[in-house]
Amino acid sequence: MKNKYLFTSESVTEGHPDKIADQISDAILDYIIARDPEAKVACETLVSNGLCVVAGGLQTTTYAPMQEIVRDVIRRIGYTDATYGFDYRTAGVLSAVGEQSLDFPGRAMKKDGIMGASDQGTVYGYACDESPSLMPLPISLAHALAFALSKKRKSGMLPFLRPDGKTQVTLRYENDTPVAVESVVVSTQHSPEISQALLKEAIIEEIIKPTLPKHLSYETLVCHINPAGRFVVGGPQGDAGLTGRKIVVDSYGGSCPHGGGAFSGKDPSKIVRSGAYMARYIAKNLVAAKVCTKVLVQLSYAIGIAKPVSVWVWTYGTARETEEKIVACIWEVFDLTPKGMIYALDLLRPIYETTASYGHFGREDEGFGWERCDRVEDINAFFGRD
Repeated sequence: MKNKYLFTSESVTEGHPDKIADQISDAILDYIIARDPEAKVACETLVSNGLCVVAGGLQTTTYAPMQEIVRDVIRRIGYTDATYGFDYRTAGVLSAVGEQSLDFPGRAMKKDGIMGASDQGTVYGYACDESPSLMPLPISLAHALAFALSKKRKSGMLPFLRPDGKTQVTLRYENDTPVAVESVVVSTQHSPEISQALLKEAIIEEIIKPTLPKHLSYETLVCHINPAGRFVVGGPQGDAGLTGRKIVVDSYGGSCPHGGGAFSGKDPSKIVRSGAYMARYIAKNLVAAKVCTKVLVQLSYAIGIAKPVSVWVWTYGTARETEEKIVACIWEVFDLTPKGMIYALDLLRPIYETTASYGHFGREDEGFGWERCDRVEDINAFFGRD
């Protein structure tokens, strides 16, 4: 008997208010870490109605020109016209960034000369074999549609599009395998002149059809294009945006648990970021090594302590080895200390603004070191395979 169910994931474009905030926070991190790799950064951003507020704490030897960084991000996203409701030239930019406390987490970072975790925390990594990137297919397709919206807008091919937008994909699964696309939702900000009929036709023909894969069934597909109707007022004019408010979009689209914190604006000494990247790295290599076809990895840390207090895996019944032995493999093959993760994944580089839109995982962009499958041989060696 077939096990049938529907599963849905969503994404947003880089012009969504929350993603604007994420990109600003990570652009500030990139600027600082390029000049001071040892800097400690915790940067939060709020955007709303012609205003951007940057807050948080820094420990760094460099100076970051907040106004210039913020305006450059807004310009690159595409808010270049006051009629869009948000404009990089006229938006107010306020900085409330201060010095990060030396008590927390600075004091915890070094203990007996060893870098400990900067805070307590639990992070998750996930991988499965239902897409070439070893990501859940619904979130991969939702990201692809959101990226296509921005690409067509920036190229001028669909000049009536505006930066803000959201996508959503529902797949039908049979025996845990995606077999059909049941529904697609695309909501995009647009110019006031375009009719809803022409907008719908353009989105279906230029965005949805070229993006969705051919191997799935579309017999029952329903497309909802701007189902609420007119979407002219968008971006920060339409809704406030905050760093870290799209953590499920950033990770696995709801296919697995998420840890307690957001990624953007945090330097790699923060376990919530480097640990989540390492957990994905572990999960992807386990699936690539065919130890299992689906796996969830949990790493948990205590402040000031270098090694995790626990490592846990769940393979959903798909493993060729016992989960106890897989945990032993993780301890043996991977360096799970903060320093080990930072250097294994080459995280002391200005790579973070790119991660802040269209997902932190499943990407082949340069700098996404946690997406490499370069530990497969070590995993196979641990299990005594050729």
